[in-house]
Amino acid sequence: MKYLVYLSGEIHTDWREQIIDGANTKNLPVEFTSAVTDHEASDAAGDVLGEETSGFWRDHKSSKVNAIRTRVQLEKCDVAIIRFGDKYKQWNAAFDAGYCSALSKPYITLHDESIIHPLKEVDAGALAWAQTPQQVVDVLSYVTLK
Repeated sequence: MKYLVYLSGEIHTDWREQIIDGANTKNLPVEFTSAVTDHEASDAAGDVLGEETSGFWRDHKSSKVNAIRTRVQLEKCDVAIIRFGDKYKQWNAAFDAGYCSALSKPYITLHDESIIHPLKEVDAGALAWAQTPQQVVDVLSYVTLK
């Protein structure tokens, strides 16, 4: 079986590449998908529907266009990895975790110890909490054992 893994959350570090490289090194039977990680492109996703003078409505339209991709990929994935960084608040990642929970999709949270408290409910729904990308790779390695 090949697992489809959705990578959600923080876009300012290379955690996605670390997980993908680690999985490739171990020849894990996984395929990865993700949200658009180009911040400007993601913010402009709704611009194709017409110019907005209000930041609220621009963000509103873009979030809905982005949600098409996110919902389809979350519904198709076998497991999601949801990364929370310490520099920015990833409200979208928290939403993705809630969506996974509602769909009964397994997810793994990835964050450091400093934000355990604000993520206690998100972590309570996760099937694993990892602190490093390597730990995620190790979990995927176990999950995909034959």
